Amino acid sequence: MDILTWTYLIVGLTFALYIGIAIWSRAGSTKEFYVAGGGVSPLANGMATAADWMSAASFISMAGLISFMGYDGSVYLMGWTGGYVLLALLLAPYLRKFGKFTVPDFVGDRYYSKTARLVAVVCAIFISFTYVAGQMRGVGIVFSRFLEVQIETGVIIGMVIVLFYAVLGGMKGITYTQVAQYCVLIFAYMVPAIFISMMLTGNPVPQLGLGGTLADGTYLLDRLDGMLTELGFVAYTDGSKATIDVFFITAALMVGTAGLPHVIVRFFTVPRVKDARKSAGYALVFIAILYTAAPAVGAFGMYNMLQTTSNQPMASMPQWVNNWEKTGLIGVDDKNGDGRIQYAKDPAVNELKIDKDIMVLANPEIARLPNWVIALVAAGGLAAALSTAAGLLLVISTSIAHDLLKKSVMTGISERQELIAARLAATFAVVVAGYFGINPLGFVAEVVAFAFGLAAASFFPVIIMGIFSKRMNKQGAIGGMISGLLFTISYIYYFKFMNPAANIPENWFMEISPEGIGTVGMIINFGVSFIISRFTPAPPAHIQDLVEDIRIPRGAGAVVAKH
Repeated sequence: MDILTWTYLIVGLTFALYIGIAIWSRAGSTKEFYVAGGGVSPLANGMATAADWMSAASFISMAGLISFMGYDGSVYLMGWTGGYVLLALLLAPYLRKFGKFTVPDFVGDRYYSKTARLVAVVCAIFISFTYVAGQMRGVGIVFSRFLEVQIETGVIIGMVIVLFYAVLGGMKGITYTQVAQYCVLIFAYMVPAIFISMMLTGNPVPQLGLGGTLADGTYLLDRLDGMLTELGFVAYTDGSKATIDVFFITAALMVGTAGLPHVIVRFFTVPRVKDARKSAGYALVFIAILYTAAPAVGAFGMYNMLQTTSNQPMASMPQWVNNWEKTGLIGVDDKNGDGRIQYAKDPAVNELKIDKDIMVLANPEIARLPNWVIALVAAGGLAAALSTAAGLLLVISTSIAHDLLKKSVMTGISERQELIAARLAATFAVVVAGYFGINPLGFVAEVVAFAFGLAAASFFPVIIMGIFSKRMNKQGAIGGMISGLLFTISYIYYFKFMNPAANIPENWFMEISPEGIGTVGMIINFGVSFIISRFTPAPPAHIQDLVEDIRIPRGAGAVVAKH
């Protein structure tokens, strides 16, 4: 069968599975809609968390970034992995013990303020919309190539699918759908990686194949370094970013992870606090399978891409280039008229433009793997994007229905009315996310990095101080969130949208790129919060007692989430 037929078959089967699970596990109460009734097993929750966490940025874009950035791309690998460890060990158990559905719920109660809750709601919605835009873009890219439709059409198809099971099933439907999506995405990621590792190095383990030798005895990475330096690029294993920028991007991704509301809420879906710890451990193992393979996938992709395109005749252009050229994500321009493809760092010489986001999806085609493997990767990319998009949409709907309406604006609404409001909010969120997927702010991982920076600058300080500082009060939390978020948004907006021509290291603050500025926003948040809290009244005694109770390592039994 051809690629299109295989894609329809495999993607159709996986979509049927997701929709069937959503119907089977549809939510009948707000508790099931928000936290799946709190009855998910640690193993299932670990798989769902891994799927929620490994978005289109992880599946589609991260290895693509490593392919083109080499050593510099490791900031995404280190930041996202380290961030999950930080979240699992430092925050998740305490938040689970506190027993709140959402981050704004935690902020509102911990800081005894409706204003703090509203600021947190705005932050959660802003972060989630930024993040979900990247996921919908990833969905559009997959559909545009493998179903041979326009990216815009692909985004709309994805909107319909995610709307169905997110709105119908809520967190209960999403959780069990994400278990299935994890199985699909990890299988889809590892099968081609194993195939290509065997073909290039003879080693079936991609993580080991990265350091292996080619058929002629040359180390793969040495060959890749040589090929790239000949074309004017920095050696694959060397970095070109300033050390301070590497540090700040990695830190922004790490602490941004710990502040991501759609990941934090996953720890409320298990019955007990100790189950939250177990599910965090399971999720780390499931995540590590993909993350340790990503550098190998990136290197394999770049090597095969150079082998099949650089200085090759235009008349015998590889089929994979022709296939992807139809999507507009690859462009070939014979500038010197010599009939050959020149790939080089110098824009005046380079004749091949490749979107970073296609590398993982195109990898099986570049390596000429069987058509069913190519279709499987398409299904995996969709699973990664849709699983995270669903979690983010739930955060948006929960923030609007639970934190804004139920807790702030319309406190007297019934549970049924709240559930209707949550579903309407999710519908609205899907439409907005689709718009940004069609009109993207950047490539997938770049957009996601901005979301992490915003989370780092707004949520992480108030969560960490809310748990570990009895002196932190509502005035400090509100001032810190607003100042950190405004600074980070302003910096990103200026360099990425208002004046992109100035987006070069010489113009950055201390050579810190927009992707890493969230760390500075976090520092500002901490500083403003600390100063304001010292010049304003201390929190009430019952709040200080509450903070003390959260930190005491007892009560690992059942905790009922307060609604």
